[in-house]
Amino acid sequence: MTTLLPFLVAGLTTGSVYGIAGLGLVLTYKTSRLFNFAHGALATIAAFLFYTLHVQHHLPWPLAASICVLVAGPVLGLAFELVGRMISDRSLPVRVAGTVGILLVVQAVISLVYGATETRKVPPFLGTHVLRVANTSITQDKIIIWVIGAAATLALFLVFRHTRRGLAMQAVVDDIDLLDCAGTSPVRVRRLAWVIGVSFAALSGVLLAPLVTLDGVTLTLLVVQAFGAAAIGRFSNLPATYLGGLLIGVGGALCSKYFTTGLLAGIPTALPFLVLFAVLLVSPRGRLGERAAALPRSVAQWRFPLPFQLAGAAAVLVLLLTVPGFAGLHLTDWTLFLTSTILFLSLGLLVRSSGQVSLCHVGFTAIGAAAFSRLTVGHGLPWFAALLLSALVAVPIGAVLAIPAIRLSGLYLALATLGFGILLAYMFYTQSYMFGGIGAGLTEPRPQLGWLDLESDRGYYYLVLAFTVVVTAIIVLLVRSRLGRLLRALADSPTGLAASGTSTNVTRVLVFCISAFLAAASGALAGGAVSTVTADSYQPLTSLVYFALIVISPGGEPWYALLAAAGLTLVPSYVSGDNIATCLQLVFGAAALLLAVTPPSLRCVPAVVQRTAGQLGRRRPFTRGPRVN
Repeated sequence: MTTLLPFLVAGLTTGSVYGIAGLGLVLTYKTSRLFNFAHGALATIAAFLFYTLHVQHHLPWPLAASICVLVAGPVLGLAFELVGRMISDRSLPVRVAGTVGILLVVQAVISLVYGATETRKVPPFLGTHVLRVANTSITQDKIIIWVIGAAATLALFLVFRHTRRGLAMQAVVDDIDLLDCAGTSPVRVRRLAWVIGVSFAALSGVLLAPLVTLDGVTLTLLVVQAFGAAAIGRFSNLPATYLGGLLIGVGGALCSKYFTTGLLAGIPTALPFLVLFAVLLVSPRGRLGERAAALPRSVAQWRFPLPFQLAGAAAVLVLLLTVPGFAGLHLTDWTLFLTSTILFLSLGLLVRSSGQVSLCHVGFTAIGAAAFSRLTVGHGLPWFAALLLSALVAVPIGAVLAIPAIRLSGLYLALATLGFGILLAYMFYTQSYMFGGIGAGLTEPRPQLGWLDLESDRGYYYLVLAFTVVVTAIIVLLVRSRLGRLLRALADSPTGLAASGTSTNVTRVLVFCISAFLAAASGALAGGAVSTVTADSYQPLTSLVYFALIVISPGGEPWYALLAAAGLTLVPSYVSGDNIATCLQLVFGAAALLLAVTPPSLRCVPAVVQRTAGQLGRRRPFTRGPRVN
């Protein structure tokens, strides 16, 4: 027992912080039905603000902590309540994009302000007095963190059960109209819940600051582990959520003692996401299913008349055929632009056609690239056969990930995919069948055909262009086929689609498998463009950038994919400057937030453009809103 005590102490400390963060997340979700994917970013803001005030400007820690938790927390809570109210009637992809956009903005701003290379530490500030228990040193700050976590949980539970405001917070979820008729403003109740919830997130950031090296991405991922605590509490039970945080903290610490090699070595950091995914897979439908909300009917997106689209497609194809003549050193980036187009077409099938949310598509590209290298270099398979098989590897994984979409609401699919992407990076990237543990990278060969030059940059570009044209044609035809109509019906009204006799479950699994297949193929093709790939190229939070791009890019198939791919690959290739990738992330995140808060009526193509295009195309104009947004 004495050998386990140090691990229990460390686990209870981090678990208390996870529990506090989970309490804030569950509280805001219970009262607003808006799941805040930027919850970890709020803790990151508080941690860096505390560092600035206490370490850089030497404010006493009680004052600095009070500013972070009691001033910045409520201010951010009021801002989030306003954003939540503005996007409450939006479709699921747009609601998710709103909070994901905030997360991307926060990470980019912190990287630009504080830099990405300097090591920043916050010294322990809650006390360093040491208490000896069974030959184990327990510092005073750890005990204080335990007390704060337990006290915060008890106080929040008592407020919910025994105060008028707490009862109102429960009523705002159960029957908002009845609460309004009783004379209590639902807006004020939700505002209070957001203030408390965000303040808890800020408190977790301040408590976490001396425990880790300050880094925007690391801090965000650490607090995202609170999602696992919230899952144990079924996203509704506050004491169970805090207990879940403790269990995850202690479980991770004990796993770090017993699991040190092989696949199991990744369990300590991946445990919260294993828990999250397990809860989503096994929980009864009634425990996690969302209550249906009255959303505006989504209607078909206005498209330019067919002659305009054909002319535009021809012009783009001619441009792409001439790229090797002028691209020069940028030719590899143009090849990556083509592979990214395939990637965004695959993601668009989920997000824009069927209204589902995937936050793990970078993981599918990693699977495709790793499998392709192992099959060609490791097992000597022919290039084209390896490409097909590496894409097929992702299909059963996509089918498994679609299970939360079958059993629960689309929100839990978003959570499951985010957890899977992080789990994949923590547990599987370093395994021998993916990228390995030494970080040397995997060789990605190009096809060898004696009668056709496909190994050169120019030849490989044209090969990828041919694949992209074929995939684009297939996707365009698929979206206009019966399956495409089913996907749009799935986004508009799953219940109505099921009532018509169509299996919504089969449709969801099918579209997810197709999307995973294409994403893995794009990863394999992109690997051939750069010749060598490493695990660092497939960080899980990159999927959030992909998602933001697919939501903010205008147009139908394939235009949104071309625009998103250009923003991801061509703009940073041609626009020079320091931190260009970070600046683009800031722009993408801000655009996603702006799109989410903008009313759909203001995002339509102007009527005058529709009339003019219709007249020129000899097609009767019509005004319809965006299909996805």
